[in-house]
Amino acid sequence: MCKKTNGTILDIPGIRVGHAEDKLKQTGCSVIIFDNGAVCGVDVRGAAPGTKETELLDPVNTVQKVNAVVLSGGSAFGLDSASGVMRYLEERKKGFDAGVAIVPIVPAAVIFDLNFGDPAVRPDAEMGYIAAQNASTNSFPSGNIGAGVGATIGKMGGFDKAMKGGLGTASVKLPGGLIVGAMVVVNAVGEIRDPKNGKTIAGACDENGHIIDLISYVIENKDNNFTQGTNTTVGIICCNANMNKSQMKKVSQMAHDGLARTIYPIHTMSDGDTIFAATTGGVDSSVNIVGIVAAEVMATAVLDAVTSAKSGFGVKGYADSFCRPI
Repeated sequence: MCKKTNGTILDIPGIRVGHAEDKLKQTGCSVIIFDNGAVCGVDVRGAAPGTKETELLDPVNTVQKVNAVVLSGGSAFGLDSASGVMRYLEERKKGFDAGVAIVPIVPAAVIFDLNFGDPAVRPDAEMGYIAAQNASTNSFPSGNIGAGVGATIGKMGGFDKAMKGGLGTASVKLPGGLIVGAMVVVNAVGEIRDPKNGKTIAGACDENGHIIDLISYVIENKDNNFTQGTNTTVGIICCNANMNKSQMKKVSQMAHDGLARTIYPIHTMSDGDTIFAATTGGVDSSVNIVGIVAAEVMATAVLDAVTSAKSGFGVKGYADSFCRPI
């Protein structure tokens, strides 16, 4: 696996990251702000996505740069948090010049966390605005923060066996100045495996503190919990490569390999897995190199999210519980 450099997606120049959450109700949102805009692509592979402005990122469409990307809890309700980020950016005259107005371009993707905290409380425009206000180049903890506050994993075995998911990040620097980073919110229906050895590290935890082999569980049991649309892993790759929208879309596609290496199963009818890929530019590189590294740092970020997650609301977290493989 790639080694983290300074530990976060903030290693990429020209970006700031902010988080906001309701710690009592256990939901939140996270925003990546690009001070000078970023060329961005997206790839949606889960069957139950909750997204905003993703069609605009199609290479054939007009706008070439985004001003921010939002990852949020709250299911479709949480897309409202992007409106708060737009207001923050509009106040600072950041966005697409439409002549009569400046329109901030803020794509977003959400996870379903309504089954964890209070389903009546979701990230809204005000929370999004606060997350944008909090955006900085300062380091932030992984795990239970921002959009990762309400994330859970291993729900194929039933929510009573679920473990905490969370938000994770990683980055790597390459010779020549290329930097590729990832930030991801892991809220998967499946389990998490370490790609170095294929061993399950987190997922469904039984009453004895043992991690259940979910794939075997599905094969051996008639009943499972593939409730449609109640999960989803969302993330973003950021880099400083000189690339266009078509190239960044390909990077976003390749980055999904990082999810496939760590999350079993992935891209199901119960997930809305979505990865953005954005670049601030400055360094010449190839799509192959950036995409290969993007998959690696995404896999590392997934592990960071889950191993940093702490217990909450009766759901055990890897960081402070004894749920381990048999």
